Amino acid sequence: MKIFISFLILLATTSTVNAQQLKSLIKKAKETVAGNGGQLGAQEIASGLKEALAIGAEKGAATLSKENGFFGNPLMKIILPAEAQKVEKVLRGAGLGKMVDDAIMTMNRGAEEACKEAAPIFINAIKQMDLNDAIGILRGADTAATGFLRNKTTQPLTEAFSPVINASLEKTGATKYWASMISAYNRISFQKINPDLSGYVTEKALQGIFTQIAMEEKNIRKDPLARTTDLLKKVFSNQ
Repeated sequence: MKIFISFLILLATTSTVNAQQLKSLIKKAKETVAGNGGQLGAQEIASGLKEALAIGAEKGAATLSKENGFFGNPLMKIILPAEAQKVEKVLRGAGLGKMVDDAIMTMNRGAEEACKEAAPIFINAIKQMDLNDAIGILRGADTAATGFLRNKTTQPLTEAFSPVINASLEKTGATKYWASMISAYNRISFQKINPDLSGYVTEKALQGIFTQIAMEEKNIRKDPLARTTDLLKKVFSNQ
């Protein structure tokens, strides 16, 4: 826990953390040490944080991989990219709204299908978190762990997730509907476009799953009933 307190002091000199907030965090850290008699070790804290992230990732992936996990959720639903929204307007005006609707639905179905493969990718990334990382973010904001995971893993996850998304888009027919939609637009427009469907859906799928993991993290931090293992109860009980 001394490492954690040192981390907070260092943070004060390298960030814009409010001084009063910093004092509060240090006080909490010291109270935690006093409250558990030093029995809650750094390794245990790190293990608890990893477990919380793993549970959040698994639940998040499971929630989003269900039918309508994306499409039926206004917070997660993937709409057309900005550069293709003029396509939607033109095609709907030309009576081709169903073509647009099919493209949007299958994009979301592709993301839902891909999320079935997401959990192991996230779990592997979580395992790479080191001890200092874990201690440093335990007492952070409600989504500090998710933020750390996003910053550290977005690039490798994108690379790992892309082929999964590609396969999912093919399986759900999104590629076919997308190609039909863009071809129909390009036939009646002088400004040809060809947005990267796979890259866009990959970005939105990852954004969605990080949002879902953040919701799970908040729940574990705030709701004792969400701490489903003894380790989670022990690590987060003093927050």
